[in-house]
Amino acid sequence: MCDAREATIAYTSLMRDLSSRPAYRISEAAGYLRLPSATLRAWSLGRDYPVRAGTKRFQPVIDIADRDAGYLSFTNLLEAHVLSAIRRQHQVSLSKVRNAVAYLRRHLGSAHPLVDHQFATNGVDLFVERLGRLINASRHGQIEMHHLLTLHLKRIERNPEGIPIRLYPFTHSEPEATAKGTVVIDPAISFGRPVIKRLGVPTAAIAARYKAGDAIEQLADDYAAHRDEIEEAIRCELPIKAA
Repeated sequence: MCDAREATIAYTSLMRDLSSRPAYRISEAAGYLRLPSATLRAWSLGRDYPVRAGTKRFQPVIDIADRDAGYLSFTNLLEAHVLSAIRRQHQVSLSKVRNAVAYLRRHLGSAHPLVDHQFATNGVDLFVERLGRLINASRHGQIEMHHLLTLHLKRIERNPEGIPIRLYPFTHSEPEATAKGTVVIDPAISFGRPVIKRLGVPTAAIAARYKAGDAIEQLADDYAAHRDEIEEAIRCELPIKAA
């Protein structure tokens, strides 16, 4: 029993370390999350906006692992994944999102409140309520926002201690259409790059062969994969149009 407990503690410590390391370029993370790079860059680094006297700067929403080099950690990737729920449904300004996140930081006492276990259990209502006030969202709009946040949170797998360990990214423009469990991002596997969960094959390798002309049927045969696994892998790596 003691050995099992020690192993769990060691694993949790390892995952915390892996999750905090700089690992993803902004453009790379944006592709995995199906977000415009400009949006994720603004969330990560802030952005300038014009005023009568010149320009001012919005502060970033996400405190990324390496701001100088522009690299996100796995934890940052999860934060952006949750924030993308708002982007998909609501054109919410960066300043209002940042204010809502700051509000959560104060109430949850967490540096990364959007991926904190408390957020997954009772912080969503608090966040939706706060953001709804900031953007004058209707009751119907708040229900939609709550639904999308919950849908995104279900894509984050946690260990028994509540530590996020895996992300199942969306591969369709409509979240409900994406099969959960086919493609996974795990900081302990393939340097945190997406893989087909059942096979451990990097999605980038499959997409590269597909772009080179290999048919889906051939790829499925070569990797002993199901057709839908190959299709999900390819979709995970396809670029999206900037919004």
